[in-house]
Amino acid sequence: MDMEPLDVEALNFTVEAAAGQPLCEAWRESAEGSVFHLANILLFLGFMGGSGFYGLLYLFTFLTLGFFCSTLWAWGDPCTTDSFLWSFALFGVCLGQVLHVSYRLRSVSLSEDFQELYNCMFKKLGVSLTQFGKIVTCCEGDIHTLERDQCFAVEGKTAIDKLSVLLSGRVCVTVNGEFLHYIYPFQFLDSPEWDSLRPSEEGVFQVTLCADNPCRYVVWRRKKLYLLFAKHRYIAKIFALVVRNDIADKLYSLNDKAFDSSGHRYDLRLPSYCHMPGTELEKADVFLQVPVQRPKTA
Repeated sequence: MDMEPLDVEALNFTVEAAAGQPLCEAWRESAEGSVFHLANILLFLGFMGGSGFYGLLYLFTFLTLGFFCSTLWAWGDPCTTDSFLWSFALFGVCLGQVLHVSYRLRSVSLSEDFQELYNCMFKKLGVSLTQFGKIVTCCEGDIHTLERDQCFAVEGKTAIDKLSVLLSGRVCVTVNGEFLHYIYPFQFLDSPEWDSLRPSEEGVFQVTLCADNPCRYVVWRRKKLYLLFAKHRYIAKIFALVVRNDIADKLYSLNDKAFDSSGHRYDLRLPSYCHMPGTELEKADVFLQVPVQRPKTA
């Protein structure tokens, strides 16, 4: 049985050309222009953007340029009306995102002091500018000062109702008139006191903090900070980390200077010594010492 040849031309659906719009009758043999390739390169670079505000700004800036070039390419080809409309729409959306991110970056612009505080303490922990902006808002962006020999806290008198970070200067910490250690810029002034109390508890300083030279510091009030922690658990975890790290640094600095009357060094991290009065501590017979190996004799 003979098969009739298939009439391909009869199966093709033809569409009448719209007024002023020619039909695309064949594939192009030559490559597209440079604008088309530039558009795809910019889109490729844009999709390599990272996270955070600056990552978003990078992403949408390159996408905006890429879709703009794609729009120019589609405008010059009468057979790409849909491509032109989509490219133009995406160009508008990305441009709007660039303006929005730029506005948000400007809205969280920081003063020089808070920018330095962010760079030294919070940026390395992955805290974004938006989150740090909430931290700054909690302290109302105020910077406090201490003159030389002015006390930040007095032993047994000053209430523990805030958390503070030293921005400049040096603060001397004493107990019963005896020197303990110094507090330097970007260290907490009252981290041990803060960590020693629960949110519902009250207490007073057990040490005296006095400015060794003119100082500047930032303060977060206790109630406002706990409200911030309740709303943003991530910020609460960040503060718990930096406060306890600060306490550990202070503890090790004290441990290096802790000697009894016989010249033995004892470890302040041991609870029995931490809670032992000074007179009893000096009378204690057991101290944490590193054994010294003596050379063997033949």
